[in-house]
Amino acid sequence: MEGFNYSTPNSEGTEGFVHSVYTGGMVDGPGIRTVVFFAGCSLRCLYCHNPDTWSRTRGERKTTAEIMKEVLKYTSFYKFSGGGITVSGGEPTDQPEFLRELLKECKKSGVHTVLDTSGFSTEADAEAVLPYVDLLLLDFKAYDPDLYHRITRSKVERPILTLKTAQRLGIPTQINYVLVPGLTDDANDLTKMAEFFKVFNNINKIEVLPFHKQGEHKWEGLNIPYKLTDTQPPTLAQLDEVKRCLTTASRGGTLRL
Repeated sequence: MEGFNYSTPNSEGTEGFVHSVYTGGMVDGPGIRTVVFFAGCSLRCLYCHNPDTWSRTRGERKTTAEIMKEVLKYTSFYKFSGGGITVSGGEPTDQPEFLRELLKECKKSGVHTVLDTSGFSTEADAEAVLPYVDLLLLDFKAYDPDLYHRITRSKVERPILTLKTAQRLGIPTQINYVLVPGLTDDANDLTKMAEFFKVFNNINKIEVLPFHKQGEHKWEGLNIPYKLTDTQPPTLAQLDEVKRCLTTASRGGTLRL
């Protein structure tokens, strides 16, 4: 098929840690996608639904060649649906060299690439990887530094750095924002965040995602205290209110929800 190179990489490729590979994904970017979940994450998000991907020891060593062999089985589906590969996790940017080489091989083969991330830790890594990304799904937890740290145990500079680098490189970006009642629904923080976002012309959409508890059993299975046991998913009214707040604050900008 036109646009795809069916040759398998000659070398074994760069090696990294992979938690799992899911084929037939339809919610992780456009079209039908192969989703590669990297193992290992330096964040500890309070509402993470994949805590089983935090440790690299729960993953398996894979080479880029091994992954590409799986990815290229489905090129006809990608072409028909406008799909491709989505790299998620865990946190894929915690393995920047492995991530770069995998995305680079995908681009050589004409496979559309999506990166689902909470942000790079260094500007150098972002600049090395993002040129091989067709669409960036950036998980932005909060704008207030203290709230961001409370949620993730990390610094808000990570997603901000990633967003600024993506804009400089012209990488189309979708912001994913999880609404957790009582935690990420502060109107003041939402307004400041939307005002910050509206100057970025590479942001094509903000997706407000409802908090859910589908991963709570994984925390229990790993004997990790889950602090949101008493938190319930947001109502439709709460989702609409957050969208209204973001839309109002972004007037004059390019945000689309």
